[in-house]
Amino acid sequence: WIHQQQRDVIDYLQEENRVLREQLGPRRLRFTDEQRVRLAAKAKRLPRRVLHEIVSVVSPDTLLAWHRHLIARKYDGHPRRGPGRPHVMAEIRQLVVRMATENRDWGYTRIQGALANLDHHVARGTIANILKHHGIEPAPGRQRRTTWQEFLKTHWDVLAAADFFTVEVWTGAGLTRFAVLFVIELATRRVEIAGIMAEPDSAWVVQCGRQVTDAVDGFLIGKHFVLHDRDPLFSEAFRETLAAAGVQTVRLPPRSPNLNAFAERFVRTIKESCLDRLILIGEASLRRAIREFVAHYHGERNHQGLQNQLIVRPGADRRDGTIACRERLGGLLKYYHRPAA
Repeated sequence: WIHQQQRDVIDYLQEENRVLREQLGPRRLRFTDEQRVRLAAKAKRLPRRVLHEIVSVVSPDTLLAWHRHLIARKYDGHPRRGPGRPHVMAEIRQLVVRMATENRDWGYTRIQGALANLDHHVARGTIANILKHHGIEPAPGRQRRTTWQEFLKTHWDVLAAADFFTVEVWTGAGLTRFAVLFVIELATRRVEIAGIMAEPDSAWVVQCGRQVTDAVDGFLIGKHFVLHDRDPLFSEAFRETLAAAGVQTVRLPPRSPNLNAFAERFVRTIKESCLDRLILIGEASLRRAIREFVAHYHGERNHQGLQNQLIVRPGADRRDGTIACRERLGGLLKYYHRPAA
């Protein structure tokens, strides 16, 4: 039974390796010396027949060649044996990796020039070896892709996100689910409640889109991009409405809530701090609760992502005087401050 279980484990790991290789596609795997040592150390314990059966990332002959190379290095008795090129300081290695990752279109020569500006004169081959050691592709492979973090950083000040959340409210018809559409400005965390409706449809969402892109006082004035998920309510008509106002919509991949983390965080905050702690009776009570929370969220709640500051700061701070407590929703939300004289 133990032997069969071991066989099942090996079968699973082999299949997992095949799936990972399919994910990588034709891309060549690059191994560091430390990784070669680890694989060769494991391979030397296995017969060649077994290696041919289980190895999937490289050929068995390659593994055995690595092992022979390790043996040769171990027993090379030359007292002054070392790498062919001068040792590269840790600082230079870090700079090479940093420059390549922060500037995806920089090739070896461009990095070489940038290092020379810092009085570090490094050969192109050394730069290539450093990047290879860290698993970083040459510039042509890197510059084809724009990472999500790069997109956010480049467009941070002109980015917003839209999302829905739902709330259960007691009405004359019983427990009714309301949808709340909101838009959040990523750089400042400011939030606009675009609409609240019991039975939302795409026409309602389009109308909300017109309101937030209004040329006079629309929340999205100055914004170029709006992130949203693939909810069917974000219809083609909605996207066209925003595009007509100069705002491009960015549809997120399926099942990727982390890419809309700021909107998700607002939903969690308003529910945990307010809505989940209230019994809401009627649409008016829902609207009042949301209105009060949004006012508290902007002017009375400190935000860790903004260095623990308020979104909307009051006037000059007072260091003396009576401390007052402003309460909202019957004391559910509190704000301590010194009233203006």
